[in-house]
Amino acid sequence: MSQKDLRTVHFADLGRRAYQDAWDFQEALFADTLERKTSNRKAAREAGVPTKDYLLFVEHNHVYTLGKSGDYANLLANESQLKELGIEFYKINRGGDITYHGPGQLVGYPILDLDEHFTDIHRYLRTLEDVIIDTIAEYGLKGDRSPGETGVWLDVGTPFARKICAMGVRASRWVTMHGWAFNVNTDLKYFQYIVPCGITDKAVTSLHLEVGRAIDEDEVKEKVKRHFEARFNVVLEEGCWERLKP
Repeated sequence: MSQKDLRTVHFADLGRRAYQDAWDFQEALFADTLERKTSNRKAAREAGVPTKDYLLFVEHNHVYTLGKSGDYANLLANESQLKELGIEFYKINRGGDITYHGPGQLVGYPILDLDEHFTDIHRYLRTLEDVIIDTIAEYGLKGDRSPGETGVWLDVGTPFARKICAMGVRASRWVTMHGWAFNVNTDLKYFQYIVPCGITDKAVTSLHLEVGRAIDEDEVKEKVKRHFEARFNVVLEEGCWERLKP
């Protein structure tokens, strides 16, 4: 299959964004995609309004997010401590428990119409994990899955198991949103105020910590984009904030 035959995913790196700002933008793209699916798919294609796929990269300000089935007890800081630390908190509509987003972390939000790929959420999550596993392999790290737990881990099955990338998604009518949080140059001290993903017996790590040096984040982004294209069999088309508005 030639590149011109591949499905296009519209890509934008939103840079440093407040969590609410990026969430609202995701929701707008997500809602637009769902609206496009309300019409007969064949008629929509003939009218030139098929669904679109998106991939957003963003780096958030300090924030904790709790998934819809998460436990508030896994937030260990009270309101005054959060204010002192300069950390926001949001209860959101993805799966999974609590996690941290902040500077030095590569957050990826795919808004995909899985009807155009494969209608299997389990496979979707495993494919996202493969993207990160492929990426860290280029830095000499062997990423793996931990049975019953999403995300990408190192040294699974040992007392040293640790998570380098958390994942949590939402899907409706096979349209996805939310995604992954990949610790690149992340300051890991912010994880001490939560029970990350509700998991008490495993640590959190970063690419920086594992390779022992600061990481070129632009380099990491290019690697993730390349592996995303390969794993999802798509081509990314560069865009910008204004252009991608539905």
